[in-house]
Amino acid sequence: MKKAVPGTGGEHYVPFEERKGNESIVYFTRDISPAGLKKAYEKVNANISGRVAVKAHTGEKLGPNIIPPAWIKELMEAEPELKDAAIVETNTYYEGDRDTTEKHREALKVNGWDFCPVDIMDEEGTVTLPIAGGKWQKEMSHGSHMLNYDSMVTLTHFKGHTMGGFGGSNKNIGIGCADAHIGKKWIHAGDGRAQWGMTMETFMERMTESTKATIDYFGKHVTYVNVMRNMSVSCDCEGLGAAPVVTPNVGILASTDILAIDSACVDLIYAMTKEENKAMTERIETRHGHRQLSYMKELGMGNDRYILIDLDNGEKRMTLAEAVKDLPSYKLVKSNTYADRKVGKK
Repeated sequence: MKKAVPGTGGEHYVPFEERKGNESIVYFTRDISPAGLKKAYEKVNANISGRVAVKAHTGEKLGPNIIPPAWIKELMEAEPELKDAAIVETNTYYEGDRDTTEKHREALKVNGWDFCPVDIMDEEGTVTLPIAGGKWQKEMSHGSHMLNYDSMVTLTHFKGHTMGGFGGSNKNIGIGCADAHIGKKWIHAGDGRAQWGMTMETFMERMTESTKATIDYFGKHVTYVNVMRNMSVSCDCEGLGAAPVVTPNVGILASTDILAIDSACVDLIYAMTKEENKAMTERIETRHGHRQLSYMKELGMGNDRYILIDLDNGEKRMTLAEAVKDLPSYKLVKSNTYADRKVGKK
């Protein structure tokens, strides 16, 4: 078998006008609230049916930046296809509040994820799914419970990431559905290397291949919503240790195309002023995070060109500049404290 070689260019942003290929639809609302979440989701839920998995990042104990559980509770109670859905997670590869099922369930309780079933998918073992076209891995190890579901709703808090540069739907699925001890190790360590041996382009490609295994399994029955709010350069895995948020809140996006939605979020970051986007663009480029997007395109996972639809103004086509015009200076959203999440405030 030919030895795999990582791609290049992960440190370089490719502007929208330089991309080629077909366009997908990405919906956008500035309404960062439970109502906005519902409005965005309802544009992309046509193929969500049967037994539904809701993939959210439930966070380390008291982590301040996750999508508030009360928002997701409101969404799941309002949508008929989500009334019997379960939130799905897997245990973590690193030591912390969620590296065992017992500790993970305690963190879920502390963070307010008590309004519906939460399925820790690797609690009872693993299952491997094929990666069509993968160069690093031909299959990925997931929590065995993944096979219990017919559809997946991906609710992603878009933010920076210490290793990935940014964490969008690709990271939420690629890392979040791989099981703790096999799948995540394949992504992060490869074959017997140091725990965090994979970095930059190699890491982006391995993570993306993991995502492909999951979305190929669900086919057309998977959809994506990204919330651009409380965007620390740190992942929600870092909990209370996350870097302070200095990037303005933008809005909520939804699409049935994973590459289109993650590309749109990155493009919105780059469309901001230099003062607004400095922290995030620096984080993405120094980690070579753009390789997530270019490799998704190489694997045929979607389109990096898209039509952005303004849900706040009659579903008109809009520009990136219009979406980030007059963003408010960032102020910590104090309603995302543990106490407010428990009582359901917005």
